[in-house]
Amino acid sequence: MSSVIPSKAFLTKGKGQHKEKLASLEQALRAGKIAPFNLVKVSSIFPPHCKLISREAGLKLLKPGQIVFLVMSECASNEAHRLISASVGLAIPNDPDHYGYLSEHHTFGQDEKEAGQYSEDLAAYMLATTLGVNFDTNQIWNEERNIYRLSDKLTVRTKNITQTAKGEKGLWTTAFAAAILIP
Repeated sequence: MSSVIPSKAFLTKGKGQHKEKLASLEQALRAGKIAPFNLVKVSSIFPPHCKLISREAGLKLLKPGQIVFLVMSECASNEAHRLISASVGLAIPNDPDHYGYLSEHHTFGQDEKEAGQYSEDLAAYMLATTLGVNFDTNQIWNEERNIYRLSDKLTVRTKNITQTAKGEKGLWTTAFAAAILIP
């Protein structure tokens, strides 16, 4: 069996509401433009040499019914006024030969900025610890350059995609965020 290593990736997000939980997720996937694909969740590695592209460019590379690999965070609630968040964070090394990390974070009560920053920190943490780097944000974060410095040679830029939503009485509300991986 040949290996499947994604060469491109794009980010998407969406939210949906419906009286049925599954239909709420379907509405969210439609909002994110990925409902017509067979989605397979995978773990958290951002492949070496993988290029982050726009959602529009990525969707042009896919066909309805295609099996699509993704790292996805999803959060759902049927509680009125409940704030939900789903976020995917990316930690992408400056060295294209090195893999990066994707993190999934879903929570209640965090706004978009809080959930997004948490998912970025989590992705950077997971990458740093695989390299044996002690993850102390105060020591490795470079505010001036907006990057994490994991070693003298390896820096990491982070990014996130986050969807928040508020629950509504009598409906399921679902938020999702995802990184779609394209071979």
